[in-house]
Amino acid sequence: MKKMKSIVFLMVCTVIAFGLSGCSGGNKNGTLNLFMWTEYIPDSVIEGFEKETGIKVEMQTYSNNEEMLAKVQGSNKGAYDIVCPSDYMVENMISRDLLLELDKSKLTNLGNLDEAYLNPSYDKDNKHSIPYMGGAGLIIYNKNMVPEGADFTDYNELFKPDYENSIVVLDDFRSIIGITALSMDYSFNETDSTKLNEIKDKMLTLKPNIKSFDSDSPKTLMITEETAVGLMWSGEAALALSENENLEIAFPKKGMYLFLDNLCITKEAKNAENAYKFIDYVLKAEVNKEISSEFPYLNPNKAGVALMDDAYKNNKAICIPADEIKKGFYVQNIGKTVDTYSEIWAEFTK
Repeated sequence: MKKMKSIVFLMVCTVIAFGLSGCSGGNKNGTLNLFMWTEYIPDSVIEGFEKETGIKVEMQTYSNNEEMLAKVQGSNKGAYDIVCPSDYMVENMISRDLLLELDKSKLTNLGNLDEAYLNPSYDKDNKHSIPYMGGAGLIIYNKNMVPEGADFTDYNELFKPDYENSIVVLDDFRSIIGITALSMDYSFNETDSTKLNEIKDKMLTLKPNIKSFDSDSPKTLMITEETAVGLMWSGEAALALSENENLEIAFPKKGMYLFLDNLCITKEAKNAENAYKFIDYVLKAEVNKEISSEFPYLNPNKAGVALMDDAYKNNKAICIPADEIKKGFYVQNIGKTVDTYSEIWAEFTK
């Protein structure tokens, strides 16, 4: 009987051991929890990293910075290893002690970055962030679907009743409030309460023109010609231009919403070493080219850009002219005024 029990015990142990080894086969070197913007990193890059390192990547996506911040703060500590906040959100997360101070000795490909994108005002010396991709909020329109003489270099064009139910815009309150402010000659990051009330009133005249709020894939409605005008991320605009020859882009005279998204490791990351490996992997020139080929945003990786073809380098929705960039505006941390922005947005979208 004892011998039989021993045999059974050995069989159970063997099954358990086999099960454990089988479960770890796909992530022999651990895991990485990546929290990334929708449509911002190719599956092939994830697969390439997994194959090279043996690290299993678990990815979740989000559509705006505020959604990401809420989930990081509301989740268990260490739920996410890498996040990809925009410029102003990096500063916000640093102030909340949510980001790890980076050990750059672990990033051997850091030299591939263009120095023009380093040492930003929101994170001096890039202590907590590594620039990933960026761009602008661009206006794109279908030249066959808008009135003759339409001038989209003026934001006020968007508010005309001619465009009722025919515009797709970003589901992003800072961009919509910001461009409305610019149309009124106010600051993109306006904080004056009286002016914000005026901005709210003008925004309400834009609402009838909006067919869809979409930060994930706004290009789709422009490609299929279900909308005549779009306010979208520049990478989305670049893809739309390549799919529909009737589309054009316009650079508003008052300047554009600019953004630079960054790879950051969370303060409570459970897999920080794997996070370093992932960031260093995407900084490789060849991998960076793979990313930009699928998602053609403004790219701060000079080594990766050097490998891109002329179609990429000459696309004005990707490589935005320098004089247009100079006129642009980054979202700034506006403190408690952001609550007023949220109230305006809630009323606007209800």
